[in-house]
Amino acid sequence: MAFAVGVVLLATKFWAYALTGSQAIFSDALESIVNVIAGAFALGVVHYAGQPADRDHPYGHGKVEFLSAAFEGALIFGAALVILWQAGVALVEGAAPQRVDLGLLLTVVAGIANGLLGAFLVRFGRRHHSAAIEADGHHLLSDFWTSVGVIAGLVGVRVTGLAWFDPIAAALVALLLLRTGWQLVRRATGGLLDEEDPELLRRLVQVLAPRVRDGLIRVHHLRAIRSGHFRHISAHLVVPEFWSVERAHDAAEALAASVLAELPGEGHIDFHTDPCERAYCAGCDLEACSVRQQPFAGVRPLTVDEAVLPDPDVHRSAAMAPPGRTK
Repeated sequence: MAFAVGVVLLATKFWAYALTGSQAIFSDALESIVNVIAGAFALGVVHYAGQPADRDHPYGHGKVEFLSAAFEGALIFGAALVILWQAGVALVEGAAPQRVDLGLLLTVVAGIANGLLGAFLVRFGRRHHSAAIEADGHHLLSDFWTSVGVIAGLVGVRVTGLAWFDPIAAALVALLLLRTGWQLVRRATGGLLDEEDPELLRRLVQVLAPRVRDGLIRVHHLRAIRSGHFRHISAHLVVPEFWSVERAHDAAEALAASVLAELPGEGHIDFHTDPCERAYCAGCDLEACSVRQQPFAGVRPLTVDEAVLPDPDVHRSAAMAPPGRTK
């Protein structure tokens, strides 16, 4: 649907450009070419990203969506450079657009359609954790603001009769597109390089914190990355040293299942179990403990800063335990 709408809007904008000769409308039409190319590319990417993991791709195919987002960002960046060049030529030559009223009408209609479709794709992409669809939505929203700039330029020509309003509007649109293209490439690069996702980590800690009890003493070395709509999560889970391997394994599996049940989308969690140390005693609420050396003082709130540490200083952590019993 999004692809079909993009083709219709592309035809509309080039029709408006053919009628008016406006460089501002040309900039809007050129970005629509990028929309159609990126939309066609995203269709194949989303299908490929949804394929299950296999032997060649044990972590799935979701990261290809970041490639799609980077590709779209690069296309936008290239289109912006072409628009800047054409705007400079038009500014030097001083060509004035024709039939401005009709150009304004067509641009308003196309801009509203872009805005509505872009907002829908951004929400859909976030709901289904698709970087490719969300990137396409952001691009369409930028196209909406491009249309707003084009309309402002044409209104300036219509009201003042000054032809230079048109290429200036086109140049401003190009600068906006340069920013949008860079942001898409930057976000996609971060995903490909497994850059830390603060929002995902915060949500994980919120879900894990109330479950740190009854022998699940502490969580550290927390790592989480997105791969399309899939999340790969790993962490170290501190459990009582006298628990059997089977009991520790079952507790870790149950914790993983309960955490995933509260997170949107799909994913898996790998917990590595660590035996406790005496310094954990003050923060461990397990009543049936045969090795306790300190009375239980209270469970400290789990924080992101602590959870991501590879090897937290348990002696310092124990010293920070709050007074009084908390459950």
